[in-house]
Amino acid sequence: MLKKLSIIFVLVATVATANAQIKTPQPSPAAKMEQVVGLTDVSLEYSRPAMRGRTIFGDLVPYGKTWRTGANANTKITFGNNVVINGKELKKGSYAIYTVPNKKSWDVIFYKDTKNWGVPQKWDESKVALKTTAQIEEMPMKIESFTMTFDDLTANSAVLGMLWENVYVGVKFEVPTDKIASKSIKNVMAGPSGNDYFQAATYYHTSGKDLQKALKWMEKATAGKDAKFWHLRRMSLIQADLGDKKGAIATAKKSLAAAEKAGNADYVKMNKDSIAEWTK
Repeated sequence: MLKKLSIIFVLVATVATANAQIKTPQPSPAAKMEQVVGLTDVSLEYSRPAMRGRTIFGDLVPYGKTWRTGANANTKITFGNNVVINGKELKKGSYAIYTVPNKKSWDVIFYKDTKNWGVPQKWDESKVALKTTAQIEEMPMKIESFTMTFDDLTANSAVLGMLWENVYVGVKFEVPTDKIASKSIKNVMAGPSGNDYFQAATYYHTSGKDLQKALKWMEKATAGKDAKFWHLRRMSLIQADLGDKKGAIATAKKSLAAAEKAGNADYVKMNKDSIAEWTK
C-alpha cells in the first residue's frame, strides 16, 4: 500500500512540476514572415537578437567571419519557385542564410543544410547553393533588433533586406512571374470565360506585352449587354495606350454609366478624370 502511495505521489509531483515550468521571454525572439512575390510564395524564419548597448559589426559580429545571420537556429528562407540572384539561378526549396559581414559589403550565402544550430562545425562547400555579394548602406538611425524584410516588391522581384545597428544590406531576387503567368494564360485560353479574357488582358497591359492582343481579349470580355464597368475601364486604358483616344473615350463613357448605375464612386471619378484628360 505504501509503495502504491509513493508511486502516486511521484506521478503527481512530476505532473505538478511539468505544469509549473517557468515561462520567460527569449532574449532573441523568433519571427516568421510570408510574402507572395508575383506568383511565388516566399517564407522566412529567423531570430532577432538586440543591440543592448553593444557595438555589433566589427565587435559582437566580427568582420570577415561567417555569421549565422541572427541567433539560435538557422535563419531559413524558402522559395516556392526557382529564383535568380545576380544572374545565378537558385532552385526552389529551403536554405539557411549565412553572411560574412565586412566594412563595405557582405557576402550572402544560401546553404542547403538548414538543420544546423548556427554556423556548421564543419563547413561543406558543396552545400553552398549560391553565394553573392551585397553592398552596405549606412542608415541615419540605429535599429535595436536585428530585422529582415522583403522590400521593393514588384510583380517580378523583391529585395531581401537585413537591418541591424545602422547597417542595411539588400539582396535582390527575381521570380519567374511572366513564365508562370504566360503558361497559365495559354492553358486557360483553350476555353476561356469573360473574366479569363479580362485577367489575361490586364496582365498583358500592366506588363507592357502585346497590347493589340490585350485589346482583342478585352473586346471578347466586354461583348454582350452586361459588360462590367471595371472590364470596360481596362479596355479604355488599353485603347488610350494604343493611341485610340476616341475609342477610349467612348468606352470610358460606357464604364462611367455602368459605374454610376452600380454606385461605385471610385470608378465614376476615374472615368471622369480619364475622359477629361483624353479630351484635351
